[in-house]
Parts: sequence; structure tokens; C-alpha cells
Amino acid sequence: MLDANLKGQLKGYLANITQPIELVASLDDGAKSRELGELLNDIAALSDKVTVVAGVDQRTPSFMIRRVGTDIGVRFAGLPMGHEFTSLVLALLQVGGHPSKAAQDLIQQIKDIDGDFAFETYFSLSCQNCPDVVQALNLMSVLNPRISHVAIDGALFKDEVDSRKVMAVPTIFLNGEPFASGRMELEQIVAKIDSGAAIRAAEKIKAQAPFEVLIVGGGPAGAAAAIYAARKGIRTGVAAERFGGQVLDTMDIENFISVSRTEGPKLASALEAHVKDYDVEIMNLQKAAKLIPSKQEGGYHEVVLENGASLKGRTVILSTGARWRQMGVPGEDEYRNKGVAYCPHCDGPLYKGKRVAVIGGGNSGVEAAIDLAGIVAHVTLIEYDSQLRADAVLQRKLASLPNVKIITSALTTKVDGNGERVTGLSYKDRNSGIEHDVELEGIFVQIGLVPNTEWLKDAIALSPRGEIEIDARGETSQPGIFAAGDCTTVPYKQIVIAMGAGSTAGLSAFDYLIRLPASEEAAQAA
Repeated sequence: MLDANLKGQLKGYLANITQPIELVASLDDGAKSRELGELLNDIAALSDKVTVVAGVDQRTPSFMIRRVGTDIGVRFAGLPMGHEFTSLVLALLQVGGHPSKAAQDLIQQIKDIDGDFAFETYFSLSCQNCPDVVQALNLMSVLNPRISHVAIDGALFKDEVDSRKVMAVPTIFLNGEPFASGRMELEQIVAKIDSGAAIRAAEKIKAQAPFEVLIVGGGPAGAAAAIYAARKGIRTGVAAERFGGQVLDTMDIENFISVSRTEGPKLASALEAHVKDYDVEIMNLQKAAKLIPSKQEGGYHEVVLENGASLKGRTVILSTGARWRQMGVPGEDEYRNKGVAYCPHCDGPLYKGKRVAVIGGGNSGVEAAIDLAGIVAHVTLIEYDSQLRADAVLQRKLASLPNVKIITSALTTKVDGNGERVTGLSYKDRNSGIEHDVELEGIFVQIGLVPNTEWLKDAIALSPRGEIEIDARGETSQPGIFAAGDCTTVPYKQIVIAMGAGSTAGLSAFDYLIRLPASEEAAQAA
């Protein structure tokens, strides 16, 4: 099951196990059970602290990683390979007593949670967003005996997925009821079940002293700005709704110069680790609600958060990024995660053998259609323009696929459904004006990005598209307030460009600070 190279790496990891564990396997005579049995035996052969024992579970094939003589453990239903292989390795280590790298205050918070929580997570092996959820819940079940978790491969337990109406991954159930869908980090999950977490976080933020550079947003632009500012030795803080930003939702990255290929979550993790190398105050899970610019140059600007707390900065760098643009048609909101999806890599496997549509003919849309064509029965690509806008090499590949239909000059007008899931869509031919209906079971929206700037409308100048207007130094219409990345008027929305813009903004903020009149600066500090 595992090749020699992978076995060698895994053996090195398993040397960190301090307490014996057993792999409790629930298997039958099926092919997947045989594969799982082979995997578990391969793992056990690499460490004298790991054994395989037979067990019985409602899901087959499945297995539990259990610390011998205790109830501490996690369960996987299916084969945790692909993106979930890292989740398997971490679970083996953590159940085996190896300490987590999570912050100690967060670990203690998990241990102190009161209540009984039985989590179930449906994932797909191609989903880059699922491992964070699986790993977070696995860790919680290891740290707190009243928390349990089973990670379920949705493609392997299709009847279960259909009966529970799971149409997006990751989807989490808590005590048998829907809990959440989509990417979540450990802090987010803990905050959602720990009722006092938000209040404590707000109080902690209120106690923060003003920053010299306050960055709002933790994507590539925000991370670069933080590093460049902190290296100047000035007090720097980052308030982010989720550190890593849009990169967390990106599958393959093949145009980050000097790195032939990487994945979004891996890059996001590296960004955060790099920022933490410096004296930067990171305030995660914090969404900005209002910006109050200072009325005098050199004064402190104020950022009001959704939780009611406020942060102040003598300079502010806005790097709030962008999000997937929605179609804005009837039925889209109603059927989100019920057939309307935005991540073909994550949710594509749930539509195996079904008919789907991709909305958008740019690179993202055509790449999505190509990927989905290898999984689903049929793909209909719908493009508003009279021709596709994707790179020629992608268009040639798409045209070669037999189960893809391309419709141009088409305006999607409605998402149809039966109350529980998508059953089709309607579009209007922009040339003839005739309405058409398409029967299908999934719609993947890939029509570009919209900047996360609604909260800034009355504070700084925005373009007609809602982008923050900046000059060559990254400065906005308000002195001392800078911006960088996909939320600005920079013409190309790319990771490497966002990093450069963030670096520019960080250096510009420092330059602004050192040019403040000494007398005014002293008065402000008083």
C-alpha cells in the first residue's frame, strides 16, 4: 500500500510516539477493506508501539486509532490517503502522546470545554480544505475525553452522503445535526462551541495598546506587510478574519516564482510561520466592521471590529483581499452547498456520474470544467461573453473532451431546485433573447472575484468596482492609510503581486512614520 520512500518517512515520524496505540479495524471482504487492512499492517510494521486489532463499527471499512488502555482516540471511515494522509499521520502521533504544536492557551481552552460533543466530518480525498477541519476535530477529541470525532470519506459512503443530503465538503455534523460546512480552523471550531470565547477575545483586544502599523487582513499582502514593518522594529499588529486568506482555498499554485508547484494551505501555513518569526501581534478570527480615519496627520486611526472591540494604529494597511463573485440570480443563495458550489476540487467527487454546469469561461472556469469532466457524467460550460477567455492551451484541452458542452453568449438567469437540492438552471441566449433550461444536479460558479471592501465605503476612496484606490506607494485617499493586494486597484490579482504590494505598503507606512514632524509625534505619544 505504501511505497518504500513513504514507509521510510512514516517510520521516522512514528519514532515520536511515546504511548502504545492500537489500530482497531472494522473490515469486510470488499476491495476497499483489503486496501485498508494492507495500509494498517504497513503502519504497524513500522513501529513496535503500534498494533492492529479487529473491531466492529457501523461503517465498514473503518478504523479507530486508540491509545491502549484508554478511550482516547479518533476514527476514520475509509482510507485517509490523498490530502488526508497528513491527517492520518498527525492522528497517529497525537493519540500516541506526541504533543501538538497548537498554542498552549488554545489547548487549555479545548481541555476546559464542558459538554458532550460527537462530531462527524464528511470529506473527499481531493479536497484541500478538508484536512484542516479533520485535523482540528481529531486534536480536540484527543485533548478532551468528552469530544469524539469520525472522519468519513464521502465518496466511499455514498448512500450515507445522499441520505444526509451532503452536497459539499467538508460538512460537519455535531450530535447528529448539521454544524458547519466549508473550511474551518481549530480556533473557529473551538470558538463556535465555547460560548465565552468571543467575549474573552474582545476583552483581550480592547486591552491592546495602539500599533505603529496595524494591518487588516492576513493573506499574502498582509503577511508581507507585517514582515517588512516588523523588521523595522516598530510595533506591528495583524487583525485577520482567517490568516492565509483566499490562498487557503487555492488548490495548485504553479506560478509562484522559484517554486515549481505548491498548494494553497501549505503556502498559507508557511506565511503564518514566517510572520511569527517576528514580534507581530496576530489577532485571528477578527472581522473589521468600520474604519475611522484620524482627523489629523500622525494621529491614530481606529478599526472597529464586528465583536465591538477596537484597534488603533498610527498607520493602517488594508489587505482584506477578495472573495468568489456570486451570480446574483434567484435560487443561488437558497441552494448554496445544496448543488451550488464554488470549489470544484473540494466538491467535485460528490457529483460523480452526475450532470453539472460550470459558470465562467476564464482560466478558472475552463480548468474547473476540465477537472470535473474526469469525474462527472457531463459538464455544460456557460460563458457570458461571445467567446471563452481562458488561455489557448486550456481551450484546446477542453474542446477535446467528449462529455463537455460549451455555451457562449449566455446569461444565467435562475437556479432551479426541488427545495432540497439543485435540479437545473435557466439561461438566456444574449443573441436571440430565448430562454433555455438545463437539467443538472450541480453548478460550479467561477466568475471572478469581488473585493472585501463594503465596510470602507464612507472612509476612503473606492473605484466603481469597489476596489481601494491607491497610488504607486500603496497610499489611499487618507494620509497614513495604505492598502495592498486583491482589494485594491492593482490590475492583476496574483499571489506574487500581492506580496510585492504588501511589501511596498509596509515600507511606505514606515517611511510615513519617520517623516512625521518630531513635535507632533511627541504630542501624539503623550
